[in-house]
Amino acid sequence: MSQYESSVKNIPYPQEQVFGKLEDLNNLESIKDRIPQDKVKELTYDRDQVTVDVPPIGKITLKIIEREAPKCIKFETVGSPMPANFWVQIIPDGEQASKMRVVAKAEINFMLRAMVEKPLKEGLEKIAEALSQIRY
Repeated sequence: MSQYESSVKNIPYPQEQVFGKLEDLNNLESIKDRIPQDKVKELTYDRDQVTVDVPPIGKITLKIIEREAPKCIKFETVGSPMPANFWVQIIPDGEQASKMRVVAKAEINFMLRAMVEKPLKEGLEKIAEALSQIRY
């Protein structure tokens, strides 16, 4: 399994407040308008999972498999041809701020690695950036 990480993002909100918003995927409603329509055709979600249709990849479903309050939310892909786990790590940075990063582990065969590594890294960075811009 290969591991990929976003850069660390500073968030001007306390760790508990950030975790509280991110651990319920219904809160994606507040950032839905920031998702580029040319990059994502469809976005559906409930408290525990989110499904996105990303051309040309297709539909990807991420399900929360563990909540480790207030520091980590772990996801896994559902029905994906490429098994992967994602997690959002949140650490305190004083009493009124926190830091966050997004990490992914994926089983990528050698032949596909060269094609998907760069888009995967860029995708993690975009997700981390979007999460850092939320008003918690």
